[in-house]
Amino acid sequence: MDKIKRYIECHVPVTTCTLRCSYCYITQHRLFEGPLPEFRYTPEHVRKALSKERLGGVCLINLCGAGETLLAKEVVEYARAFLEEGHYVMIVTNGTISKRFDDIASFPAHLKKHLFFKFSYHYLEFKQRGLFDVFFNNIRKVRDAGCSFTLELTPSDDMVPYIDEIKQRAIAELGAPNHVTIARDERTKNRLPMLTQLSRQNYIDTWKTFDSALFDYKLTIFGHKRREFCYAGDWSFCVNLATGKMKQCYRSYYRTDIFRDISRPIPFRAIGNCCKEHHCYNGHSLIVLGDIPSQSTPTYAQLRNRQPEMKSFMSSKLKESNTEYTLWKKIKANLRNLTYHII
Repeated sequence: MDKIKRYIECHVPVTTCTLRCSYCYITQHRLFEGPLPEFRYTPEHVRKALSKERLGGVCLINLCGAGETLLAKEVVEYARAFLEEGHYVMIVTNGTISKRFDDIASFPAHLKKHLFFKFSYHYLEFKQRGLFDVFFNNIRKVRDAGCSFTLELTPSDDMVPYIDEIKQRAIAELGAPNHVTIARDERTKNRLPMLTQLSRQNYIDTWKTFDSALFDYKLTIFGHKRREFCYAGDWSFCVNLATGKMKQCYRSYYRTDIFRDISRPIPFRAIGNCCKEHHCYNGHSLIVLGDIPSQSTPTYAQLRNRQPEMKSFMSSKLKESNTEYTLWKKIKANLRNLTYHII
């Protein structure tokens, strides 16, 4: 079975959305008026830029917009290109744009086995807008087509009175309760705290009732500054799908264009002990997949039980396909980060 070589956070620069959730960072920054992105490079060109040969093996590519990922119709074409290259693909979506799921359901069966959806369960917006049938029908559509999926709720204080019906709706529609993540407050850059007026313990007691392995793991890392040697920038990286701009992680020491000249090798450079972020709020992907190999964690699959081929791939760790740095190489990586122009 395939083993993961690298994890790629592929940013789709769309900020508009079909919903207006109170807890969304797009709402917090009032970015809904942004236009749909223009993509500089064709799906075929980007496929070559992110080829297995150039990346060193089979990768896990996560397509996620700041707003609704699938509003940009081109995302379906890029996803197919990555799948045809032999990668595994995840798409983060609110599940409301039915035409996109019709298009994806028509993919060849062998491609759909490597496609995974993270459906965001925006309960109050669906309730207010009468979108439950649309949402759950689209989930069943891709499930029945052979894709994998997870149902994830971003908890907010205004949902607390509806917890019982949130659970019951998920069980009735899909046969299992949803997962729960943790929202961060981006209105302040002061350590990106939990987005809640509840005390930490009350927040935990309230949302642990979902018995979500995802929530339980995020609690162990949320708010904790990472000081270990991290391979983000080498074993994983972020790239803007529209422009090709690559960063080591969300807050990076350098960036470069990896789509323009695909004859050149990608400069993989680990961020090391120089993480600039307050805490690894996406550690349920980055740390769990193995960017910090000194951390003992569940596998990605254990946090989200899935279809056999996806489950096997998501059970692998980055260190299984990569070589850890020597002490001297770690020192050089840290020194190089500290001499980059900070962006």
